Amino acid sequence: MNKAIILAGGVGSRMKTQNRPKQYIEVNGRPIINYCLTTFQNHRDIDEIFVVADESWQDYITEWMKRDGITKFQGFAGAGKSRQHSIYNGLLACRDLSETKEDDVVIIHDAARPFVTEEIISSCIKGAIDYDGAMPVITVKDTVYCSKDGKNIHSLLERSELFAGQAPESFRFGKYMQIHESATEEELLNTRGSSEIAYKHGMEIHLFEGAERNFKITTMEDLTNFQAELDKEKGDS
Repeated sequence: MNKAIILAGGVGSRMKTQNRPKQYIEVNGRPIINYCLTTFQNHRDIDEIFVVADESWQDYITEWMKRDGITKFQGFAGAGKSRQHSIYNGLLACRDLSETKEDDVVIIHDAARPFVTEEIISSCIKGAIDYDGAMPVITVKDTVYCSKDGKNIHSLLERSELFAGQAPESFRFGKYMQIHESATEEELLNTRGSSEIAYKHGMEIHLFEGAERNFKITTMEDLTNFQAELDKEKGDS
């Protein structure tokens, strides 16, 4: 089975929106989280959906899922004190609320990436079957320098070898769960990317081409770009 874990526990501090994390901002009459939820719902190979969210927002999410017909939803997990803690909580929900097997695929996605596509989800599933996991990436267009103090260049990096990771990221459930069960508190706190902890523990993660449009809404500029893309779609139709 293929199970999606949607991370919606962030507080959106960089957006500076009062009392409303970015994933719950309503754009064109729908909260941002529901754009990706609908894509996962409509994907024929996604069997179940779990949402990681603070308890105070769970009724709000439930109401909107009813409005948008999200029938694959299986349950909530509580938000953790770091992103990786939230992922661990989502994995525990997959185990405790559903019959999840070792070789099942879990696909972890950010609620604030509304433009995830069917093609990206399909590539995630295939990558986790052929390897231990998979993630979409985009090439780095700018020259990147390494500086230890933020003031001077200390080394040059080869741009052709650099890639920016996106979400969703997929993993074999058994191996990924085992890593989290044995991880230290410090490791969970300091891990920044879903695939980072998998790579460090020897999982083979396949990279495939992502999409510039699959951006994460982090700043007000991102929110403006999201609205512009929706307006463009509406105009084209």
